[in-house]
Amino acid sequence: MLTWLRELSDWVWQDRLWFPAGLGWADLKDRDGLVFAKGSDLWVIFPIAVCFLIIRQIFERTVAVKLASLLRVKEKPRVRAASNTTLEFYFCNASKFPSQSSVEELTKQSGCSVRQVQRWFRRRRNQELPSQIKKFREASWRFTFYLLAFIAGLGALIDKPWFYDMEEMWNGFPTLPLLPSQYWYYMIELGFYISLLFSVATDVKRKDFKEQIVHHVATILLISFSWLVNYIRAGTLIMLVHDSSDYLLESAKMFNYAEWRKTCNYIFILFAAVFILTRLVILPFWIIHTTWVYPLTIYPPFFGFYFFNGLLFVLQCLHIFWAGLILRMAIKFLPGNDIVEDERSDREETDSDEEEEDHEKTKNGFVQNGNGHTVLNNNHHHSKMD
Repeated sequence: MLTWLRELSDWVWQDRLWFPAGLGWADLKDRDGLVFAKGSDLWVIFPIAVCFLIIRQIFERTVAVKLASLLRVKEKPRVRAASNTTLEFYFCNASKFPSQSSVEELTKQSGCSVRQVQRWFRRRRNQELPSQIKKFREASWRFTFYLLAFIAGLGALIDKPWFYDMEEMWNGFPTLPLLPSQYWYYMIELGFYISLLFSVATDVKRKDFKEQIVHHVATILLISFSWLVNYIRAGTLIMLVHDSSDYLLESAKMFNYAEWRKTCNYIFILFAAVFILTRLVILPFWIIHTTWVYPLTIYPPFFGFYFFNGLLFVLQCLHIFWAGLILRMAIKFLPGNDIVEDERSDREETDSDEEEEDHEKTKNGFVQNGNGHTVLNNNHHHSKMD
């Protein structure tokens, strides 16, 4: 068995798959005081990820809570489901979304009408939606990391020639010596994305949950692969492009949860502009062009070339998907709109038919919306970035 695994490993990592003809792993061995990236370096990302999880818990329970208080983030009241043992047992042990036949059966067991059972389940589901404070804490943590990562990445690249001339990414490839700033930039970014995968089960679940998972996995594979085969110069530029807009989105969410609506809208406009510029212009027409077209003028194509650019293509498809949602949000900047609805990455899994009973929930001038939040019932233009 061990022999078979060794042979498989030798075949997978053979030079001709991952490097241009005549080059290979032997060229990446440390020599003459020069240090090169190694696969064994990647083991450090797991303790870094654990450290991020610990730091995040401390940050969210201290700094984020104080910041929420400073910005006066308030919990919105929700209508709670009445105590009902029969319905609660079914909700916890069978399904949160009972079928029509199950609803009819539950009406007999609970002594409630069909309408009352349906309303109970909607309200009960709404009770489990994340609170404003929880969403604010998550957004403030991601904002802090993305902002610091962008500043650090910019500081590490601002004096490098490949920051201004993309073709310099391939000058001397693959024997590109590793710089300390590149090492830490890579390990911290990888550790953070690994921590996001670890915490995905407890984080707020969004409408684009599956796309986010694909994005995290593709990003981890892309960064790890670029490290292994010394595409580090390209990798640092790609990470910087991604970090340049993410902190703006998270800050817009923070101000949304604090109900600073004009500030939220202005930041969202800035985010949309930076996102489209970096993800739909700079990344495909400058960086990907330099990783796809320019290397072919130097080396014949090889498997690693296609694999790297294939991962970039997956990321670019996700960028186009999210850009479409962002443009849809831009259309909603109409007079009377109080806030922008972010359909890209921060909408929760909610009950689609909650609005059917909005007219039944009016009380003291307030009405419960589809997310279980209470808003003024005469606010016809309210939209959300939940």
